[in-house]
Amino acid sequence: MNGPRCFLGGPTHQVNTFSTPTRMCLGLALAAALVIGGYTAWDVWTEKNRPVKVGVLHSLTGTMAISETAVRDATLLAIEEINAAGGVLGRRIEPVVADGRSNWPVFAREAERLIASERVAVVFGCWTSASRKIVKPVFERHNSLLFYPVQYEGLEQSPNIVYTGAAPNQQIIPAVKWSFDHLGKRFFLVGSDYVFPRMANAIIKAQVAALGGTIVGEEYLALGSLSAEKIAAKIVQAQPEVILNTINGDSNTAFFDALREAGVSPERIPTVSFSIAETELLHMNAGAVAGNYAAWNYFQSLDSPENHRFVAAFRARFGANRVTGDPMEAAYVGVHLWARAVVAAGTTEVFAVRKALQSQSFSAPEGIVSIDPNTQHTWKTVRVGKIRPDGQFDIVWSSEKPIRPQPYPMLRPLAEWTAILQQLQDGWGGAWARPDAEAAP
Repeated sequence: MNGPRCFLGGPTHQVNTFSTPTRMCLGLALAAALVIGGYTAWDVWTEKNRPVKVGVLHSLTGTMAISETAVRDATLLAIEEINAAGGVLGRRIEPVVADGRSNWPVFAREAERLIASERVAVVFGCWTSASRKIVKPVFERHNSLLFYPVQYEGLEQSPNIVYTGAAPNQQIIPAVKWSFDHLGKRFFLVGSDYVFPRMANAIIKAQVAALGGTIVGEEYLALGSLSAEKIAAKIVQAQPEVILNTINGDSNTAFFDALREAGVSPERIPTVSFSIAETELLHMNAGAVAGNYAAWNYFQSLDSPENHRFVAAFRARFGANRVTGDPMEAAYVGVHLWARAVVAAGTTEVFAVRKALQSQSFSAPEGIVSIDPNTQHTWKTVRVGKIRPDGQFDIVWSSEKPIRPQPYPMLRPLAEWTAILQQLQDGWGGAWARPDAEAAP
């Protein structure tokens, strides 16, 4: 024969030495075998060493940036901690940060881009329920996974969302009962004009009626509105004993300024807020709102080794003057829970991670947390705090132990909650905020 013959599918090849052409044949045979198996050697090597990309989707501009930028930072801190400990499955986590710009359609576009183009394994993000509602079908269509870190109105479950913030029975409902018992029985409701405040107030109204209290007024501000004088005047006229506040973003500054100008003090009419934490107080005159209250699951003032470590780590990374707050802590916890589930599952595949989450718990800054397998919400301890002049909180009440999440409050049948929610969306032309009240891009 004239030279070595290579039979990729034959029984033999007759050569005396492994000449260069023979080595090429053997290499081709090995490559063919790997390709037939579905991977090349390069694929195997790169998959093992390629970072795990994760999305971080929050408003870094616009009216919600006052709150969401800090949540992004807490998310990045958790990612850095996990990477310092070796990453997940021997791979480094690579965050891909996107700006939702306080605009719901932008959130939907960015969620689509992160999943379809960036190929992220999971997304940590959203604050407002309007942003969560608009990205929900995106995650369900792609069978991707969102970790949502903020307390909300409930009335929702999705296999593609893990809820690490409070359900209504872990914030709104116990806070209203505490207010009824300790502050007064005449309530004025004020909120931003989108789905969370509207549905939260529907829950509050049902609860106050069951308790035998009275709602003396209900008003809404557009997200981003910096004019609250008319609402303050209505509060003065209605003379409630308690204000329940579901305003979000920087509109809170305008609201409390208007209350102060109208002569409404916490000694005269206290306000209980559901979306003001330490981060928001940094941007407000904390001394002017001291004496009012907020309901959360976590406060920076919690005295525990886990919380002291969290606060110290966050300040070491982002600055000694920075503070921590509830949604930040819930975001931080969500990243750690996801990483533990990935390690337990041995993969980042969504179904396997969801299954592994059911057996995960975490000794969090707020206390022990775990994911409820029936609802994919989080068991959480409930707390009420009183604002101090330094922008921190004195905890005045606690449930002392984690509470099982109930996304659908038992104050009404499920069909009634669904009908109210559908009527609200239909009235807004299919949107999740009043069209003339949506945050600007």
